[in-house]
Amino acid sequence: MPRKDEVVTFKADEALLDSMKGISNRSEFIRSAVMNALENVCPVCKGSGILTPNQKRHWEAFAHDHKLKECANCHEFSLVCAKMPHQRVHRRAAH
Repeated sequence: MPRKDEVVTFKADEALLDSMKGISNRSEFIRSAVMNALENVCPVCKGSGILTPNQKRHWEAFAHDHKLKECANCHEFSLVCAKMPHQRVHRRAAH
C-alpha cells in the first residue's frame, strides 16, 4: 500500500514569513528548497557537521592520501588525491 503524504510543520520568524509573502505556492517552494538542500549535504556527516568517532577514524585514513586545496579557477576548496593531484573540473571557455 502506498504511503500517504505526511504533513511537516516548522516555525518561521517574521522576517522569513515576510520574505515568503509573494510566493504563490509556498508548499511547493519549501519542498523544492528542502530537496535542493538535501542534494548538497555532506555525504559523510549527512549535514550534521559532526563526525562520529568511527567516521573520524575513516576520515583520518582517507585524509592520509587526500588534502584540501583551493581551486585556482573558482577559489572553492576541494579534496585532492595525492596520487592524482591535477584533475580538470572546469571547462575552458570556447574562443
